[in-house]
Amino acid sequence: MPSKSSARLAALTVAAVCSTVSAVVLTSPAQADSVHIHDIQGTTRLSPLAGQKVTDVAGIVTGVRTYGSSKGFWIQDPAPDADPATSEGVLVFTSSAPKVAVGDSVTVSGTVSEYVPGGAASGNQSLTEITKPTVTVLSGGNTVPAPAVVDAGSVPSRYTAAGDTAAGGSINGLTLEPAKYALDYYESLEGMNVQVADARVVTATDPYSELWVTVKPREHANRRGGTVYGSYESQNTGRLQIQSLGSTADFPTANVGDELKGTTAGPLDFNQYGGYTLVANQLGTLEKGGLARETTRKQSRGELAVATYNVENLDPSDATFADHAAAIVNNLQSPDIVSLEEIQDNNGATDDGTVAADQTVRKLIDAIVAAGGPAYEWRSIDPVNDKDGGEPGGNIRQVFLFNPDRVSFTDRAGGDSTTAVGVTKVRGKAQLTVSPGRIDPSDAAWNSSRKPLAGEFVFRGRTVFVIANHFASKGGDQGLAAQYQPPARSSETQRHLQATAVNAFVKDVLDTQKNADVIALGDMNDFEFSDTAKILEGDGELWSAIKSLPKSERYTYDYQGNSQVLDQILVSPSIRRGCDVDYDSVHLNSEFSDQVSDHDPQVLRFRP
Repeated sequence: MPSKSSARLAALTVAAVCSTVSAVVLTSPAQADSVHIHDIQGTTRLSPLAGQKVTDVAGIVTGVRTYGSSKGFWIQDPAPDADPATSEGVLVFTSSAPKVAVGDSVTVSGTVSEYVPGGAASGNQSLTEITKPTVTVLSGGNTVPAPAVVDAGSVPSRYTAAGDTAAGGSINGLTLEPAKYALDYYESLEGMNVQVADARVVTATDPYSELWVTVKPREHANRRGGTVYGSYESQNTGRLQIQSLGSTADFPTANVGDELKGTTAGPLDFNQYGGYTLVANQLGTLEKGGLARETTRKQSRGELAVATYNVENLDPSDATFADHAAAIVNNLQSPDIVSLEEIQDNNGATDDGTVAADQTVRKLIDAIVAAGGPAYEWRSIDPVNDKDGGEPGGNIRQVFLFNPDRVSFTDRAGGDSTTAVGVTKVRGKAQLTVSPGRIDPSDAAWNSSRKPLAGEFVFRGRTVFVIANHFASKGGDQGLAAQYQPPARSSETQRHLQATAVNAFVKDVLDTQKNADVIALGDMNDFEFSDTAKILEGDGELWSAIKSLPKSERYTYDYQGNSQVLDQILVSPSIRRGCDVDYDSVHLNSEFSDQVSDHDPQVLRFRP
């Protein structure tokens, strides 16, 4: 989607390669003569020489970065010390294209600095580097130090030590234990030449020419080649990001389950978008795994099929309508009800007060018909301009599509962007006061976030209440490789409030009609094991249907080498207790480099 992502692509492309832009420690530099690289790196994450000037630091050039705002090169001491905690490599930040080559023997004088990619507020670990360098090339064509082999045997199974409570939970000051903790092991190799071999891809190539591999092929593996993230306590230690020092045109276009055969080698960097990253001088040969997009089964005549699908900031200018339509018709088998997330207004990110999305929805419905699907009808509520978060000006919202040949929508007037939907009892049955309606849109839980859309449907004479959700994103959370362990998940606070509000509404429905069929679905932006999910489920008011799958198959999204759950379909007890309840996470996007959305859709089939 170039029209919407070009600015972000440019920014993140720079950020991905600019993780080492210098941030010099503002102290009066002292002098440290005749030091080795391992003296600079020390036995913790912070250099004992930070802020000091060093002279004639010797090493062999192992990698050169000539592009972006992170121009520089890595040097490594070919005569290591005996301490496995001290790295023998370091980045020399030059700010302009370096005048050295791989294999040069050099001495470097400059100032030791600790740079935090993304800034201190990100909580990221820092990267040790030499800044403002004076470089002397002594000779060329020298043998580069052999890369340290990173494999299943060398990476510990434990992820990290807990942070020092006296230091606010930071691990920066802890002495590295590379034989015990994975994060310590990677830190002990920071700046050094490393290699992986025959590594399986666990996150597909993204638009920024990077992918993720695992050096532990058996670690929480799923049947499609990914690595599943199943709890906060079971980190996947074998994940490693791969970038390249070569041309982006030569970077492999890989899907999950593919393999980088042979050796991939280069310096080990640390950046804002993923942490420890092998920046390759040498890339393995891509061997395709042949991963195919999944197709779910067709619902039977007596089954109601309800789906959720995040279509990633869809607006009329996008070129993905035919692809989304084909996915809905062919891969999802034309569900009876489809909850769509991230439908943008009629002019997308143009911030001119437009909030209507009828053109966006009509274009998608027309594409579905052209693909051989049903002529869906739709219901939604336009948001207040610029009040629902997402891409500025885009006014994303949830939309219901439904097949009128299979299901009907119960319209009740009065629902709008600021009116709260309620529940009443009519002839012993629960009924929405407005349909469609929004759940408590004035509640602070929904500030700068999408408000849930509730609708009342009828299938074969049975009323089904459907609540379409798109909870607050994980933006602002600290990364898995943060200096604070465990990392802070600040975004949870709002999602917990949102989950509380949705659960309270479902409870109102069930208090009114105990056996009501209620479905809450959408992009919950949180895991099935999270407190957000627990709050949503409450005291049994709802149950996340993805938990009906084996743990190795529970994922809807792929991020930094982790196959994980963000999208969920939760059901009330009457549905859960019913016969032939069938849930499917349909993997057609998240594992592929040519994805049209970053989320996989899900389908629930049941007999009301």
